[in-house]
Amino acid sequence: MKVVVVGAGYAGMLAANRIARKVKSAEITVINPRPDFVERVRLHQQIAGTAAVATPLASMLRDGIASRVGTVDKIADGGVVLDDGASVDFDYAFLAVGSTARPMPGTVPVGTWEGAERARVALAALPSGSTVTVIGGGATGVETAAEVAEARPDLQVRIVGPSVGRDFSHRAFQRVRSGLERLKVAVVDDGVTGVDDGVVRLRWGGAFASDLTLWAIVSGVPDLAARSGLQVDAEGRALVDAYLRSVDDERIFAVGDCAAVPGARFACALATPQAAHAANTLARLSEGRTPEPYSLRYVARAVTLGRKDAVGQFTRPDDSLRQAYITGRTAAVVKEMASRGGKYGARTGTGA
Repeated sequence: MKVVVVGAGYAGMLAANRIARKVKSAEITVINPRPDFVERVRLHQQIAGTAAVATPLASMLRDGIASRVGTVDKIADGGVVLDDGASVDFDYAFLAVGSTARPMPGTVPVGTWEGAERARVALAALPSGSTVTVIGGGATGVETAAEVAEARPDLQVRIVGPSVGRDFSHRAFQRVRSGLERLKVAVVDDGVTGVDDGVVRLRWGGAFASDLTLWAIVSGVPDLAARSGLQVDAEGRALVDAYLRSVDDERIFAVGDCAAVPGARFACALATPQAAHAANTLARLSEGRTPEPYSLRYVARAVTLGRKDAVGQFTRPDDSLRQAYITGRTAAVVKEMASRGGKYGARTGTGA
């Protein structure tokens, strides 16, 4: 059985390693644009220079799994075609290309490896007293602003979004805001209409100068599924059945951010369970057993506020927020353990 995994993020890596464990006859090839596994949940640390987030694929993949550096142009009938014209045949393929960012002109995206590296270099070159603006009030924006502010207290850091920190509710929301205030991050609850020549213009009027403007909004996915003729939703995510298979081709599984799983948002915490389930489904099929449908289940949301502080709020299975939450060092330790666990699960194929 030939299996091709397109993408080596959390979902792709876990799927490949889990299949290698469970389907001994599988010949697995992982195709990725770069030779490294990138811990996307730590990109804010890459930007601030507080951690290195890339690990060579060779040290992440189980023995016997082949890897190939390249960009997939499309998934054709039983084959993956690369942009250099080469092709790799498959019996089953896993589409795990994740999500991407569509930055506003004049900004540097922080949700991709390439963007985060550009931001790291630019940030390191800023002299004391410079201003950094982070656009995006979700978890990516909050973590980026907090990490930069803690690592570079000599800079003026600002975060802009229609409602910064509103991924949380009740007292957890207030705790996120007070954590940003502690780090001297200025919070602007407004939208941005444009960034021109270092000037950030706000939706409700007003503007301010910014020496480095970071785009911390993850939106949309690479168009590989659509380009391959697969049915996609409005965001370009591949439509899947109850078993995470493309509705157009049962040989193609789609997992993680690029899969249109009803009720799912972009999150590593959802990508890994989907990858594990899809790998288990392939194992069941290889044994002639009936697959089981995937069941989406949320547990919590969390955001770091520098290295020693965080906020975690528990959720119901449908992702609605509970009032219960944890903060401070305890939350930071839990968040760090979850981040390490994500990488460990991807490398061993044991994540769920």
